[in-house]
Amino acid sequence: MRRATTLIHADNWTSDEILGTVTLAYADRHRRRIKMKDDNGASFLLDLADVVQLEEGDALVLEEGGVIEVKAAFEDVLDIQCLTIAESAQISWHIGNRHTPLQVLDSGKLRITYDHVLQHMIEGLGATTKRKMAIFSPEKGAYSSGGYNHED
Repeated sequence: MRRATTLIHADNWTSDEILGTVTLAYADRHRRRIKMKDDNGASFLLDLADVVQLEEGDALVLEEGGVIEVKAAFEDVLDIQCLTIAESAQISWHIGNRHTPLQVLDSGKLRITYDHVLQHMIEGLGATTKRKMAIFSPEKGAYSSGGYNHED
């Protein structure tokens, strides 16, 4: 069985190395070791040294050479439009208080995985929402790699 043992982050590899792709939802992109199938149905073992968050465009390096490109799946999400910065901060706080992953979009909108209870709460706080299918890549936690450092 093919075995992927190394991760190369997006933009650090070339497309001429691609042997396949694997499309995964957000919850399925936090992995270390698991048997997977690429998008063509061929099995491979993901066997990384540490748990990582696989992101759109990352590459899984196969021992025998070549890479499998990671694709983020479209998911059932809720986009949130706030009228003011204060409203955005308030709604972000309420979402975070429920330990719900949150994506901040370049437009300033917020995105969460769809949840009808949270949708009702958010609309009750004054924001507008739109349910759609889109890629979900929430903010990494403050203690994740590249985040907050106690020694700083």
